[in-house]
Amino acid sequence: MIELDALTKVYDEDVVAVDQLSLSVSPGEVYGLLGPNGAGKTTTLRMILGLLPPTSGDARILGCTVSSEPLRIKRLIGLVSASAGLYQWLTPRELLRYFAVGFGLNEEQTVQRIAELSERMDLGRYIDRRCATLSTGQAQRVNLARALVHDPPVVLLDEPTRGLDVVGAKVVIDFVGQLRESGKAIIVCTHQLEEAERFCDRFGLLYRGKLKYEGTLPELKHETGQGSLVDIFLELMRDDPVSTDNEKEPAFAR
Repeated sequence: MIELDALTKVYDEDVVAVDQLSLSVSPGEVYGLLGPNGAGKTTTLRMILGLLPPTSGDARILGCTVSSEPLRIKRLIGLVSASAGLYQWLTPRELLRYFAVGFGLNEEQTVQRIAELSERMDLGRYIDRRCATLSTGQAQRVNLARALVHDPPVVLLDEPTRGLDVVGAKVVIDFVGQLRESGKAIIVCTHQLEEAERFCDRFGLLYRGKLKYEGTLPELKHETGQGSLVDIFLELMRDDPVSTDNEKEPAFAR
């Protein structure tokens, strides 16, 4: 469903943010795209979304390429990002309606979809309150519903549990499980490696723009001889003496 073919992004001719990245994600699979700051995770998501043109290579979703059909690609994707805010003076119902109309749903489809998502995400108690009054966990539920309002086959999650407490993080983890069961192809970018171990089926470990390891957790443990994702990352960073503090990579390339 998601296919990346030698996807590459170079800034200023010498800063390689993503380097020949190739991977695939199947329907009903949760793929953890992991790496330290500056590894190229967010740049990769932006290229998949068609927000950032690749220097070379391409991304395909259901056979549609980002390079030739960027607008159609956007309709096939739902994005959940910790940095995405809500329109504070709208209610969740108004917000979901706004995005539903933007994605081309008619009135009947919009009403039905909002009702489905309200029940699924347990929004009923505050769906008609202004978003400015919502707690962090409630706002994240609305964010999750917004990403699904057009029922996309592909969902991208960028640091979905950042800033959330244990209860809020559990909402996200349960949500990912529901997406898997509904057959969606999912990419999760997160620094929460222990959480990733709980809900990702397969992992791709990015370091300095390159895919260093890929596989299930047992496969990665066997290949590296390490006991956890944290240990694998620490070993990977020890093997490369070059700092990953992004001295050369611009902030928008992270």
